[in-house]
Amino acid sequence: MRKGLRARIVLGYAAGTLIVSIVLVTVTFLLARSYLLDQREASLTRQAFADANVLDSRLATAGTEVGDVLDELVPSGGADVVLHNGDSWYSSSLDVGARDVPADLRELVGTEPAASVVVETADGPRLIVGVTLRSADVEFYELAPLTELRQVLSTLAAVLAAGALSATAAGAAFGVWASRRAVHPLEQVAAAATRIAGGELTTRLPATDDPDLVGIVAGFNSMVDALAARIERDARFVGDVSHELRSPLTTLVTSVEVLGTRRDELSPRSREALGMVEGELARFRRTLDDLLQLARLDGAAVQESAQPVCLAALVRQVLADSDRPAELLTVPGGGDTTVRADKTSLERAVRNLLDNADRHAGGPRAVRVERRDGAVVVTVDDAGPGVATADRERIFERFARGPRAARRSLPGAGLGLAIVAETATRHGGAAWCSDAPDGGARFTLSVPAVPR
Repeated sequence: MRKGLRARIVLGYAAGTLIVSIVLVTVTFLLARSYLLDQREASLTRQAFADANVLDSRLATAGTEVGDVLDELVPSGGADVVLHNGDSWYSSSLDVGARDVPADLRELVGTEPAASVVVETADGPRLIVGVTLRSADVEFYELAPLTELRQVLSTLAAVLAAGALSATAAGAAFGVWASRRAVHPLEQVAAAATRIAGGELTTRLPATDDPDLVGIVAGFNSMVDALAARIERDARFVGDVSHELRSPLTTLVTSVEVLGTRRDELSPRSREALGMVEGELARFRRTLDDLLQLARLDGAAVQESAQPVCLAALVRQVLADSDRPAELLTVPGGGDTTVRADKTSLERAVRNLLDNADRHAGGPRAVRVERRDGAVVVTVDDAGPGVATADRERIFERFARGPRAARRSLPGAGLGLAIVAETATRHGGAAWCSDAPDGGARFTLSVPAVPR
């Protein structure tokens, strides 16, 4: 799974710090190791030359044996001495001998006055310095353990590793701080966009003096200004057109009502035409009412003056006003179904759900109001054939009508469910369609509940 921007910034800082720390630690360790090893080799070489000089001066005395002189020699620093004289080998300790002197070092000592080599043994690394005593025809080898140096280097490696880890942790912490600073403007834009999508068209990004963000803030605010102006212009246009159409519509309705009072005097064909005109005028009036309602909902958030509304009581009242049986409604557990809302808008949305069931699905089969997960949910199950999965989102769009309704020329302009969706969104909720448990379609309206 792709990581988020903030996580990538933190990982980038941590990885960068770790790489730099590894490079610095490696270089520091190698330089320190080389320096300490050179210092130790130089010290042991000086020590070997001093011991070799002592041995050479004692062997210069007539009648002195190599073994006797070696027994009297006490090397400093815990080193051991191995001597090669003719075909004989002598050592200052039983732990070392000819086997501990590498052949390549013997070859170097044979051609050069002095040579040294570092070898690995079962007891750890060891530095061997070889010196040729020409006057006594003796090969002098001094063997010094490097265990102490290895311990120093191990301690240094541990300290450097701990420093690298600490630097990486500090880099990650700095990355967290930097990611918050870097992502904060994006979070502000996202929060503002969310509020704007919820209907708060007065939301704007705060002014900033950051030269890198001035253009973004200005562009975003200009976009919101243009969007708000467009929405306001469209809503005003719809409202103006709807209001302008009311006067001629009222005149037409009045005229048709006058003709309706003299229906018996008309011919059968005229009565049929009058009935068609009455039906179309009723449909026209409903469409105008829906357009006006949508114009009021567009871009509007719930007013601060909205009052707590008991949704169960509101649904019960809508059922009574529309002469539907009260037995349709069930309120499981009789829980609190109070929401903070515009009562008129919610009443219109519930009525539209019931009218939709009447118009397209043979009427509502069951109405349910319950509190669920911090929201109050109204469900309307109808007795129809249900809604195809592909159409369940589209039917909440404006002027959207199902294929069955179009084929049967059912009344309605496809605005009722759009009003339901707009009302739910305006209140911070949602509306959707699903399958009812007993067949048919289930339409659901969810509105955030008032905290208990």
